[in-house]
Amino acid sequence: MSPEPLAYTTRERAVVAGAAPALDSDAVENVHFGSIAVVGVDGEVRRWVGDPQWSTFTRSTLKPLQALPFIREGGHERFGWTSRQVALMCASHSGENMHTEVVESMLRSADCAPGCLRCGCHVPGWYAATGRVAPTDVRWSPVQHNCSGKHAGFLAASRLHGEPVDDYLDPSSALQRRVAGAVSLLCGVPADALAMGIDGCSAPNFAMPLSRLALAYARLAQGSAAAIEGDALGVLFAAMTSHPELVSGTARSDLSLMSFAPGDWVTKIGADGVQAIGIRSAGIGIAIKVADGDRAALYCTVVEVLRQLDLLGDGDRAARAADGFGPWHRPTLHNASGVATGRTLPAFKLHGA
Repeated sequence: MSPEPLAYTTRERAVVAGAAPALDSDAVENVHFGSIAVVGVDGEVRRWVGDPQWSTFTRSTLKPLQALPFIREGGHERFGWTSRQVALMCASHSGENMHTEVVESMLRSADCAPGCLRCGCHVPGWYAATGRVAPTDVRWSPVQHNCSGKHAGFLAASRLHGEPVDDYLDPSSALQRRVAGAVSLLCGVPADALAMGIDGCSAPNFAMPLSRLALAYARLAQGSAAAIEGDALGVLFAAMTSHPELVSGTARSDLSLMSFAPGDWVTKIGADGVQAIGIRSAGIGIAIKVADGDRAALYCTVVEVLRQLDLLGDGDRAARAADGFGPWHRPTLHNASGVATGRTLPAFKLHGA
């Protein structure tokens, strides 16, 4: 099997006075290919598009899995962390005050300075998410990096074991070997079959079949009931679903999704067109990869998958879904002048019963 079209974008019709339209309004400009896997807690692929075994880097969908060893070992309790700090370990946050304050508390408890973070610096995602223009005369801190919570968790995990904190990103370090073992166990992929790469924040990342990533999120959604990793999955699920605003941020898609079904849906976006979702009530995990990494196509695909799985409900629930997910499902694209230039639309039908 190979990737299939997931979404497409159209270009708005250009109207010139006294002339025929230069472009038909239904003209397709881009087609976004990819694959989808919907998997039960038993690991069976139930629904799919394209190749559910397509190997892809997990990017930031890996964060809850990277936090597993620390939580399993009781590190959050040893450092006096609440569910807020645990949520930040799993976050791709927007660098808002509510995020940076928690990350700073994590660093203090681990006796680490912001300079210990090896994630680098970038403009906080809050500006892009809310349509603001970022100032050009500000020097950003590593604490504002979207992955700083994960990195603060890595530092605390190193402190927990009395390990040096200056090489915590080394793939051969004891910390990263523990992470690889946890990922292997939860996803059901032998450790030597996990292809390793370096993520955008400089941390080791793994590629795996989409079906295995979906299985990990099916298990994460079941929490302690998954009967794997002890109570650690329950701690992570509770933190993420209790604080979706910390896992993502204002006007972000993960916040919108988890707020729609609180305590039931757990989800995490990743860079370059990756998304993973666990649905506790349905006993499934969903993993999506848009091949070209287009973010609008990913948003569109995510909502369409949920719709085709009949998870958006009917009546008042469906109306709430239409209102909340409209901007994500079939977004109108605008240029810098605010002019509508096209739309992104779903283009697939899930296979399987």
